[in-house]
Amino acid sequence: MQTEPQPPKGAPDEQAQSHVLDMIGTAAKSLQEPVEKTDCKIETCALNFYYGDFQALHNVSLHIPARRITAIIGASGSGKSTYLRVLNRMTDRTPHTRVEGEIKLNGQNIFDQGINTIELRKRVGMVFQKPNPFPKSIYDNVAHGPRVHGVKDRQTLTELVEKCLTQAALWDEVKDILKTPATALSAGQQQRLCIARAFAVEPEVILMDEPCSALDPISTRKIEELMLELRQTYTIVIVTHSLQQAARASDFTAVFMMNDQRGGELVEFGTTRQVFTQPQHHQTKEYVAGDFG
Repeated sequence: MQTEPQPPKGAPDEQAQSHVLDMIGTAAKSLQEPVEKTDCKIETCALNFYYGDFQALHNVSLHIPARRITAIIGASGSGKSTYLRVLNRMTDRTPHTRVEGEIKLNGQNIFDQGINTIELRKRVGMVFQKPNPFPKSIYDNVAHGPRVHGVKDRQTLTELVEKCLTQAALWDEVKDILKTPATALSAGQQQRLCIARAFAVEPEVILMDEPCSALDPISTRKIEELMLELRQTYTIVIVTHSLQQAARASDFTAVFMMNDQRGGELVEFGTTRQVFTQPQHHQTKEYVAGDFG
């Protein structure tokens, strides 16, 4: 059987690359200032992370900019989601794990003795791949976090629920059904509800682990538009397998790859435009060109 001739290894498909290039810079255009004009929010220094004897992350050093969207892309199994979970110490809940190195949030190492992990996770919230609303009403989903942290006044809670649902671009769709079970919402609405729930405890950073992978294109677009609006206030870090999403909805991009020990390492970081149009590492160049996934 005769096969079509293949382009040389490393040569990008021109049409696909052109489509991605057209989207690059979409996020930066909505900023009021140059994309590079920002401070460092999270500083990762020589981070190594282990599951038992297996080293999942190797010597990761990365500065995550404040009030920007940083996309984490790379091959499957390269430690992207593990890195995200280390940022608010969710990995503490996994037995037989250990960490070396530092992660500084506003200059303070989150692994220092005396760090309250509940308070840390309030400051660094998480939105998961699959929407996970609590089996409660829409109202009670958003009010849950503030109640846990001591907010009891009904009027304060009601105002906070409206504010967070508005921020999540969901208020107009649910304002008349707040007592309805959250599980009755569509998948896209549930994901925006989970984002609103994260806002309710007033975080500084929002971590998103493939938040659109289970959503339809319209819901995905709403989440991306929401991210672009929210990054004026919040620092957002998103893991995504979609190069198109990273290109159109992030300001900075970090590229993780698997090394010879099958652990993850950071191979490149820069503005999204630089990473996609002028990659410095050959693996980045091959990955954004679609030569492997």
